[in-house]
Amino acid sequence: MDIILTGSTGFLGSLLKQVLTEEAKVLTLARHNAKVICDLSIQVPVLPNADLIIHSAGKAHSVPKTPEQIQEFFDVNVKGTQNLLKGIEQSQAFPKAFVFISSVSVYGLDKGESIKESNPLNAKDPYGSSKIQAEEMVQDWCDKNSVICTILRLPLLVGPNPPGNLGAMIKAIQKGYYMNIAGGLACKSMVLAEDVAKIIIRASEIGGIYNLTDGYHPNFKELSKCIAQQLNKRNPLNIPKWMAVLMAKTGDLLGGKAPFNSYKLSKISADLTFDDSKAREALGWNPNKVLEAFKI
Repeated sequence: MDIILTGSTGFLGSLLKQVLTEEAKVLTLARHNAKVICDLSIQVPVLPNADLIIHSAGKAHSVPKTPEQIQEFFDVNVKGTQNLLKGIEQSQAFPKAFVFISSVSVYGLDKGESIKESNPLNAKDPYGSSKIQAEEMVQDWCDKNSVICTILRLPLLVGPNPPGNLGAMIKAIQKGYYMNIAGGLACKSMVLAEDVAKIIIRASEIGGIYNLTDGYHPNFKELSKCIAQQLNKRNPLNIPKWMAVLMAKTGDLLGGKAPFNSYKLSKISADLTFDDSKAREALGWNPNKVLEAFKI
C-alpha cells in the first residue's frame, strides 16, 4: 500500500510514520524534514498516486490571544485542508481512501459523559470551529470523488514527550509544583497515539466518523500518580475545593491576565468523556488503557 502522510513531523504524525512504515510505503509531507516539503496553509502540493492519504497536519495546543493567532487556526486547519484537496485534484492523484485527523473539540463541550459521534458540533473556539469546517470540506470532497472517507475525533493524545497540556503536566510533576484540584477526580477521555496509528488502515477500509478513547477515562489523580511513579516523584499534593474556589474568584477579579479563574476551575473539575462504542463495533477497536501502557 502507498500512503501519503501529512504532518509527519508532528507528535501524532511522527508516530503514524513509525507504525505505518512497517506495513506500507509512506510518503511524508510537512514543512520540513519530509519527502514533500510543503506549507499547506499557503501552498498547493504536487502529489504522486497513493492508495491512502492521511491528513494529520494541523494546528493545536495553543490558546490564541490576537486576531492573527486566531486566523492561523483557519489558515492551517481549513485552508491547509483545502490546498491538500486541490493538490490531489491538480495532480490527478485520487486515492481510494482519505483519513482526516480531527478532534473531540468539535463538540464544543467542557463537560459531559459518554458523548457520541451523533452529538451536535457546537464548537465556537478557533480550534474546534476550524476542525468542523475541515471535516465538512473533507466529507463533501470525498462524496464528490467517490473516496472512502474516515474522520477520527481524538481526545487527549498520550505518548512519549507529548505536547500541550499533558506535556506541561509532566514538566510540573517533574519540577514538583503540580497539584491536583478538589481531589483530581474529574475523568477525561484520552487515548494512546500508538493505538490510533495501529487502527488507521483498518478504519480507512471501512470509512465513517469515530471517537477513539482508551475506554477507561482516567481522572487527574490517577494520571498524575502514573506520571509521578515513572519520574520517581512523590504523588502530587491536592488543593481543597474551598481553596480552589477562593483562588478562582480572585482570578475573576483580576481579569484576563489571571492564570486561574472560575471558568478554568469548572473545566478542570468536570468530567468530559466520549463514547467509542461505534469504533469498537465497526473497527474492532480494542485499545490499551493509558494508565497501564503510557511510557513517558
